[in-house]
Amino acid sequence: MEYTKEIAVFGGGCFWCTEAIFRMLKGVYAVDPGYAGGIIDAPTYEDVSSGRTGHAEVIRIEFDPAVISYENLLTVFFATHDPTTPNRQGADVGSQYRSVIFYTSERQQELAVAVIGELNASHKEGGTVITEVAPLTTFFPAEEYHREYYAKNPRQSYCEVIINPKLKKVQAAFAELLKNAVNGA
Repeated sequence: MEYTKEIAVFGGGCFWCTEAIFRMLKGVYAVDPGYAGGIIDAPTYEDVSSGRTGHAEVIRIEFDPAVISYENLLTVFFATHDPTTPNRQGADVGSQYRSVIFYTSERQQELAVAVIGELNASHKEGGTVITEVAPLTTFFPAEEYHREYYAKNPRQSYCEVIINPKLKKVQAAFAELLKNAVNGA
């Protein structure tokens, strides 16, 4: 199947969560966990976890903008993490868990900045949105054991306690954006 491909890169805490969330959305054809925004090449999970590389845990989303818009992706992104707390998502603490959008085009940058402005003006998030917006320079894929972590480990305690509630929130709030269970579109 051919489609127009666009790339979005978001960091909103542990990439196990964000990967599981964005895999649910129609028009999303690939979600890869990885690292971006740091100062060394080819970092490992251990390097990034040290907090000394400057990388964030991110997901690289390949999507068809004719099926799901970048604006829809931004809406889901902001609804499923806390963009008001620096370097933290729940119990996950460190700069690698910061809220960040790495844009791949000027249009993505403009949309991200506009959405953040709207959220701050509306006070919808209960605080000032401090999500970093930066150009994507390099994306380093995470190690294989991080890929499809939730799908492979649904009974793991982190998945049950942290990821499952987020998935239920997405199912309730964004039903129109979810993949069809029959054909995955």
